Amino acid sequence: MATGLVSLSKAMWRGFLGKCPNCGEGHVFGRFLKVADSCDHCGEELFHQRADDFPAYLVMVVVGHLVVPAILAVETAYAPAIWLQLAVWLPVTLFASLALLQPTKGAIVGLQWQIGMHGFEASKQRREAGQFAPVFVKVDTRAA
Repeated sequence: MATGLVSLSKAMWRGFLGKCPNCGEGHVFGRFLKVADSCDHCGEELFHQRADDFPAYLVMVVVGHLVVPAILAVETAYAPAIWLQLAVWLPVTLFASLALLQPTKGAIVGLQWQIGMHGFEASKQRREAGQFAPVFVKVDTRAA
């Protein structure tokens, strides 16, 4: 459970790792890019997020700035056949984009949560007042 104010960098890092920006324990995502309605550990509501296309734009910028210079360097130095360039760089671009998409969206959710964007205003006010979301405790109902 969160014990104090969470810095912007810590909230974004927790989101980047796929963890709840509030407690750092629960999961932000229920599926690959579907943000959970609330944290499964601390109960913090996460459904307010409005990341929309911003994570995809950031991923395109980062991957583009890494892959395009690499393509140009390889082309200048070795001039491989086009089919070889396509066989190498298309999968690299695809996998890099898919690998960065979820962490980037998590970081954006952490950013929105920490600064109180959209529906996170009440959560931010509650945090600043020292009131935390109720902690949900999972009880194992199976017989021992």
